[in-house]
Amino acid sequence: MNQLELVSHSTRQTQDLGKIIGGLASAGDIIFLVGNLGAGKTNLTQGIAKGLDVTENALSPSFVLVREMYGRLPLYHIDLYRLDLSEEIEELGLDDYFYGSRVTVVEWADKADELLPTENLRIEIAYLDENKRKLTLSAWGIRYEELLNEIAQRVKDAGFNSH
Repeated sequence: MNQLELVSHSTRQTQDLGKIIGGLASAGDIIFLVGNLGAGKTNLTQGIAKGLDVTENALSPSFVLVREMYGRLPLYHIDLYRLDLSEEIEELGLDDYFYGSRVTVVEWADKADELLPTENLRIEIAYLDENKRKLTLSAWGIRYEELLNEIAQRVKDAGFNSH
């Protein structure tokens, strides 16, 4: 399986999906989030943090670009919203955040596609209405295909609707 489409009917359900993803995450996992402003990227990240047993709240790091949080595994939460030029993004030295014993989540990853690792779990979030969101999870690489298969089984067991 390379792609999974789900419908979330609430902020809580989006966070529950994140909690499933965080619970399955392994050291070195990279998760890219794409979607319009207010689509639910930070809500999903909050759930991922909970799944990693992070006790602090995963707020959007828009003003600091990177937040480090600690739980079962360290979580690096990167937000590229305020950056517009690939040169600005390249100067951040993001490679330092992608490898090692942590999980890295990048919001607004589409702003830096050419600078980011090609193997990842990419999640696109789209509005369906005020409460509902379509989440398209795409696996890029063997590790992420395995992760996506595990997520698919867990969300099925949790009663998520496929799109």
